Amino acid sequence: MSYSPLTAAWICWAIVGLSPIMGKYAVGLISPVVLVFLGTLLGILYFAPWITKNHKWGELLAPQTAWKFLFIGTFGTALPFTAFLIALHYTTPGNAAILQQSELIYSLIFAAIFLKEFPSRGQLGGSALIILGVLIILLKEQYTPRWTGDLIIIGSTWMLQAGSTLAKKLPKHLDYRVIGMARNLFALPALLVILGVMYVLGEPFTFKPTATAWVVLGYTGILKYGLAMVVWYKAIRALDLSKVTAIYLSYPVLSLLLSAALGLDTVTLHQVLGLLITCAGAYWVSLTVKQQGH
Repeated sequence: MSYSPLTAAWICWAIVGLSPIMGKYAVGLISPVVLVFLGTLLGILYFAPWITKNHKWGELLAPQTAWKFLFIGTFGTALPFTAFLIALHYTTPGNAAILQQSELIYSLIFAAIFLKEFPSRGQLGGSALIILGVLIILLKEQYTPRWTGDLIIIGSTWMLQAGSTLAKKLPKHLDYRVIGMARNLFALPALLVILGVMYVLGEPFTFKPTATAWVVLGYTGILKYGLAMVVWYKAIRALDLSKVTAIYLSYPVLSLLLSAALGLDTVTLHQVLGLLITCAGAYWVSLTVKQQGH
């Protein structure tokens, strides 16, 4: 498939922006962990032809990187994606998209602790805006059913950054498609453990084979766990990172507007304020990182 890097950036924006919507439509049709499990299997099928054609199975299964891949698969895919889908049983897609910007705060904390990359004043200022935007949402939903989902998202986005932090320690020669495949393949052990626990506890494994369920599953495995990784790296390798980031970080706008149009969200002033402030803070953080050459 041939498309420009700018088109790739917008494709990634659209895929990520659709994620909260698709997750909400999965409620009642597919159990969260079942959706992530089946999605990773599709993700494996997505990357397998390239891995096979380019003889990358050896790199993928190398003992020296296996434990890192296992950590990334567990904390970068299995646990946070399952938690996100559970959260959508309580909160709205709009809230979910906005609150996921809290991930950038964890990125600064982990970078300082594990990578010795300490935040600048600009990064701290942007983080303060993100916290303010998140608090606007949380205080509005305090003690409501939505609050449960909101707190699950805030409490789980650190996992994504834990996986990303360790990914920086991977050998530089690894192709991003190998890492994409690893995120799917090495997520399976944790997902199988969760499914096993569910079986022992007698929890239901829901999968209603409706047209909606198949669309959600196809989106999850092929687009979110597959194509999104490819177009993201295509974009950032060819374009200025700050430009790609400006596009990517605006995805909550798409999520909120689509969610409202589909009747999944009733847009409130608190959401709009939270969205504007968190997006501004997220862009400020990323622009500062770009200027520092990280």
